[in-house]
Amino acid sequence: MSRVFSQEDGSIDTASIITSRKKIYKDIDLTFAARTMGDVFKKTDAASVKQAVKNILLTNHFEKPFTPFFGGNLHAFLFENIEDLDEMEIMDHVSAAINNYEPRAIIRSLKANARPDYNSIELIIRFQIINTFENVELNVELTRLR
Repeated sequence: MSRVFSQEDGSIDTASIITSRKKIYKDIDLTFAARTMGDVFKKTDAASVKQAVKNILLTNHFEKPFTPFFGGNLHAFLFENIEDLDEMEIMDHVSAAINNYEPRAIIRSLKANARPDYNSIELIIRFQIINTFENVELNVELTRLR
């Protein structure tokens, strides 16, 4: 667990005051499963950022009102000829979407694998959460049904 430190300026004669604050990321669980107490489950820290990255990648352009180019728009790649797909172009779209819309994540590695036999694209994304040393791996598989 990492903490964010700040130092307050003071008189030269006195010692500085050092405070720490832990940054907690919170989000609601999008499965909306009800808890026994009637509330919904919450996601915190790494699970929250992982869910946000996945939602960004699975959102198509023009799905979010007033932000037409939000999202990874990865479903557009499924309806191109998969044998002609450039995996570098897919990785560029993924990294641009995460860099533009998720400031809590830093991409450490990214791999795209187009599988024409299954009409699918597999993504493996490893990213680090800001203010922590925690590395998270996210596997996303997009499949065309027909």
